[in-house]
Amino acid sequence: PFHEKSTHKMLAEENIVEQPVKVKVEEPTNEEVDPVLHERQEWIKHMRLKFCIRPEFEITKTMIHEDGTLNQDYFRPPKGAKPEEARKWTDDDKTLLIQGIEKYGIGHFTEISRELLPKWSGNDLRLKTIRLIGRQNLQLYKGWKGNGDEISRQFEKNKEVGLKYGTWKQGCLVYDDDGLVEQELLAMKRADTAASADNEDSEVAVDDDVEMEDVSLLA
Repeated sequence: PFHEKSTHKMLAEENIVEQPVKVKVEEPTNEEVDPVLHERQEWIKHMRLKFCIRPEFEITKTMIHEDGTLNQDYFRPPKGAKPEEARKWTDDDKTLLIQGIEKYGIGHFTEISRELLPKWSGNDLRLKTIRLIGRQNLQLYKGWKGNGDEISRQFEKNKEVGLKYGTWKQGCLVYDDDGLVEQELLAMKRADTAASADNEDSEVAVDDDVEMEDVSLLA
């Protein structure tokens, strides 16, 4: 036994003992990915490789992986980071933000700040809205108006997509490098737009019927 242990130690020092092999699990490909989105994502990764890593800044070396995809651990808050204590975000502030979104729409954070939440800047409110609705990129929500219930439904939808693709990070949905999340969100937006149009058509049809009844009564 002593001889075997000594031999094993010696071989390990010579790097001869086999070490566990780390196998990278490839994500399943999706043949239905929009080629335009795929090309765009490849361009983004190329730009990251070209500009993100700066030799003069040591910290940037771990920002992205070798293939240009984001290193999500790089963007996590450092251990021991203390939250801002100068101001406290209260339930009343949250209620006012929801009222502002319902009145002005997402993206109009300067107006919401000026009228309802002056101690919070427009950028502060943008970050709070990201948490509120559960999506890091608010571009597809630009101009969207919704009440508290509608915002909660959007949060649950975003969470569902995030859990599906493994892109639910710190309470909000982020895009993946393959464009699958963006593609699904665009499809969801088209479906919501179509549903809204159908509801409007139904309301118009009801109004037309009422007008016809009014005319018949006058006759």
